[in-house]
Amino acid sequence: MKILGKRILCSWLAVCLIPASMAVEELVKDNFESQPEMRWSYFSDQVMGGVSQGRVTFKNQEGEYFAHMTGQVSTENNGGFIQLRADIAKNSIDSATGAYIKVRGNGQQYYLHLRTAGTLLPWQYYQASFATTEEWQTVRVPLTAFVRSGNWLSKAVKPSSIRSIGIVAYGRDHSADIQIAEIGFY
Repeated sequence: MKILGKRILCSWLAVCLIPASMAVEELVKDNFESQPEMRWSYFSDQVMGGVSQGRVTFKNQEGEYFAHMTGQVSTENNGGFIQLRADIAKNSIDSATGAYIKVRGNGQQYYLHLRTAGTLLPWQYYQASFATTEEWQTVRVPLTAFVRSGNWLSKAVKPSSIRSIGIVAYGRDHSADIQIAEIGFY
């Protein structure tokens, strides 16, 4: 695939890594300027008895605003996640075909989680994984690449039903260290 004359690396899951210098046409975006703590919430498995610990700070380094999530993810006590999540306004992304994130981190695998009008229970979500590097990269994930957390959910994500997006360190014991400069839908 070529975009703007530059080659893009796409994995078998259809997750595309795009150089940070390339433009992404977005429907909704957040670049963590102007009081991001009013839009974004931190959660961990402690809400259901887990023992993972972490935190999110919002930073500005040399004019680059970003969220920085760090912590220790533990699968003890049936746990295993820390998460940064924001609500999505109803009818704001009805024509979306995917989500994107400008991110850097510690080389670990992380996840985007979407919750919809049909994900009523806390353990229900649609998930797509991505890996981080020490350099800023933009990752584009088509909605068709998101996998449902259980058979009781619809097979496909409907953009009009999306109610929140989360960045999650999940599923295994590890140290999380991820920075997000921009996130949105295209």
